[in-house]
Order: sequence, then structure tokens, then C-alpha cells
Amino acid sequence: MNLKSIIEALLFAAHKPLSPQEIRAVLTADTEDKSGATAAPLKRVKEAEIAGAMEQLKVDYIQSERSFTIAEVAGGFQLVSRPEYAPWLNKLLDVDRPTRLSPSALETLAIIAYRQPITRVEMESVRGVNVDGVLRTLLERGLVKITGRSELPGRPLQYGTTQVFLEHFGLRDLNDLPAIEELRRIEAKRQQTAAAQPAEQPAAEPAPPGQPAEAAPASPPAEDAPPSQPSTSQTT
Repeated sequence: MNLKSIIEALLFAAHKPLSPQEIRAVLTADTEDKSGATAAPLKRVKEAEIAGAMEQLKVDYIQSERSFTIAEVAGGFQLVSRPEYAPWLNKLLDVDRPTRLSPSALETLAIIAYRQPITRVEMESVRGVNVDGVLRTLLERGLVKITGRSELPGRPLQYGTTQVFLEHFGLRDLNDLPAIEELRRIEAKRQQTAAAQPAEQPAAEPAPPGQPAEAAPASPPAEDAPPSQPSTSQTT
């Protein structure tokens, strides 16, 4: 029995990410193996040794082409399946059921993540709409929590993200959030792509049966004919 195998067993049995401090606390506690012998050598284990053992496990999993690996999530470490196996896991876990957050909830969650601690009124000033419903949903999902009260008049409640939020999005901490500038570049590129779509496939409305076809209304007027004067070809 070695340090690497014990850490692997702990990660396998845990239902949440384990920090190096939590792993060390377990290893240095009074424990006995199957033979009744106390695991004395582990009492002096250091966090650097724990981190090294987990790196060795990662290498072992890659070399043996295992379907899982160790990911650093929410300030701890967790055994997770590799992304390429997601299609089969989605079917097994019935991920297609309607449990995803709505666009409005995701937008509100992003505002909280980037501006926390933040009050409900401040969220509404950014979004421009009432957030009572989506805020209640985020609280029920455990993605958001009350962090305290603001010093503003009335001392309104302030909200922030939770560890469940980090686990849900696979983040080590809030520093892993994309930079605002990066999000703006992505959004600008998306808007440019969306704006180019109609130009590639212009839609022409067909003429009703029994009526002569008319010029496409979307076509601009000829440059040699002023917009205020009707074209002579259209008058009879």
C-alpha cells in the first residue's frame, strides 16, 4: 500500500472535490490497515508529496488510456470522466431532461459571478428587467448564496456564487472565469457572423397567384433616379 493508491481510493470514494489539506488530514489521522498496523509513515506526509502523487496518477491514467482523469475543481481535486465519453454518459444519466438554466438565468448568473457581491437592484440595473424569478432559481440550485448586506440605505442583501457554481462549470476558482475583454471579442464576432447571414441568402417574396411580379422591395433605388421621383417604368 503506497501514498498514490491511498489518494486514488480517497478521490474515488469522495462525492466532492478534495483539497490537499483535506487529504492530508485523513492521511495523518489515526488509521489502521487490514492487518491492524497503524499507517505511521503517512503521519508526516507533506502537501507537496500529495500533489506529486496526484500528478503521477494523472500520468498513469494517460499512459493506460483510462476513461477518467484527475481535475482541479473548486479548490480541490476530483476524479472525472474524460470529455470524449460524454455522449454515452449523457444517455446513461439522462442529461437531456430539461434541467438546464434558461438564457435569462445564465445572464443573471454571469452578472453575479463578475460583480459579486452584488444586490438585486444592481442586477436589475444591469439587465434592465426584474430578476426575482431567476434569482430564486439560482438560489434553489445552490449556484448562488447570500453573502451579506450592503452598506446602502435599507441594507439590501448581497449575493455571490458558491462552490457548487465552481464545480458545475469546472472552475478551480473565480480567477478561471474568462476575462471580460475576451467575452466581448466573442460576442462581437458572433454578432458579425449573425449580421452576415441574411446577406448570403436574400429572401425574395413570391408574387401572389394572378398578380404580376413586382420588383423586390428590399432592392435600393437606382442611383440615377432620385428617391422622391417614381420610376417611369412603373407608371402606366
